[in-house]
Amino acid sequence: MKNIAIIYGSSTDNTKNVARKIAKKLSAENVLLKDVSTVDFSDLANCSNIILGTSTWGLGDLQDDWNSRIPELQKVDLTGKTLAFFGLGDSSSYSDTFADGMGLLYEAIEGKGFKHVGETSTDGYSFDSSVAVKNGKFIGLALDEDNESNLTEQRLNAWIESIIPELQ
Repeated sequence: MKNIAIIYGSSTDNTKNVARKIAKKLSAENVLLKDVSTVDFSDLANCSNIILGTSTWGLGDLQDDWNSRIPELQKVDLTGKTLAFFGLGDSSSYSDTFADGMGLLYEAIEGKGFKHVGETSTDGYSFDSSVAVKNGKFIGLALDEDNESNLTEQRLNAWIESIIPELQ
């Protein structure tokens, strides 16, 4: 595995804490861990692997810092890069928009020439609807730190095991 960039948007530190756990669990030559509010997107040119993370707010809204930076991300050449996604949401209070932020992030850059990895089964999750579900699977790792934090470590470990062979 070569260079990995982990870019996250976090308003309450839950997403930031998950991003830090991911960075710690990955064995890579170089991990760039950055909050999206401070990242220089030109740094992604040197990364063959990119992991994007976000929380979901309100009724399925993308995290604020991501919202303002999406246009810059859309200008980045992602051709040939490997991308994975993770997203946090509240499956109880917002069951019909669970982890939508992750889906919105994916949709914003879909078709930009990257290899998408890290889809996860919706089995074991309790929610009604999510734009992060494509073809019956989450497009990445969905976590609920509010109601299911006891499942985070298990879900995180399984997801990392699944993406490691896919990273370049």
